[in-house]
Amino acid sequence: MQIPLFQVDCFTANRFAGNPAAVCPLDHWLPETTMQAIAAENNLSETAFLVRRDDLYELRWFTPKAEVDLCGHATLAAAFVIFHLLETGEDTVRFHSPKSGSLSVSRQDDLLRLDFPSRPPEACPCPPDLAAGLGLEPAAVLQSTDYLAVFADEQQVIDLAPDMKRLSRLDRRGVIVTAPGKRADFVSRFFAPRLGVDEDPVTGSAHCTLIPYWSARLDRTSLHALQVSERGGELFCRDLGDRVAIAGRAVLYLQGVISL
Repeated sequence: MQIPLFQVDCFTANRFAGNPAAVCPLDHWLPETTMQAIAAENNLSETAFLVRRDDLYELRWFTPKAEVDLCGHATLAAAFVIFHLLETGEDTVRFHSPKSGSLSVSRQDDLLRLDFPSRPPEACPCPPDLAAGLGLEPAAVLQSTDYLAVFADEQQVIDLAPDMKRLSRLDRRGVIVTAPGKRADFVSRFFAPRLGVDEDPVTGSAHCTLIPYWSARLDRTSLHALQVSERGGELFCRDLGDRVAIAGRAVLYLQGVISL
């Protein structure tokens, strides 16, 4: 069996930046163990698998260690492959995820715009492993699917050198760290060692939590965001109430075939 493989750098206009995701279009679903093995072999933060069903695509995402319920950059990568390599005439693609329901991506010039569910965070106590794992006490801690640790300024976020072993003990998917930005409305980083991703370069799904938080804090619905990982990424965000819009650019890096 041969499976097409595409690798796309997401939330960037430049190769070797942003967040790389693998995309595998399938004729039918493979066993979960096979998809998990492919994701582990790819060794990227996410591999997206998609199957065409009438007028939409069923979509699933795997890290090297586990299937996840939502992934922004791999959805962006899947849409990029559909728009540019599979169905070049479409301007909107609809997805269905078994764990997150209906999603869509539309293209507007060189931007791809994700329509995702909003995940507003709620204040919570700071777990001991969170502060110890980050090596710096946050100004505030909230939680949704992930922990959200808020810091005073961008440099604090950039300078963090987390203890991944401590963070892997936490009971949430991952840890978002954020602060007001110098070149953008806010900056962030994302750590998910329990899923086999110590630091994710650019995390669309984390912005499902970041957007409602910063929209309320800044009293604005349109936001410009930077993820200040080593590779870096840029996101153009809008708070839509129970949904969020997350837009970014993408560029193809690799195209090949997996042989099974």
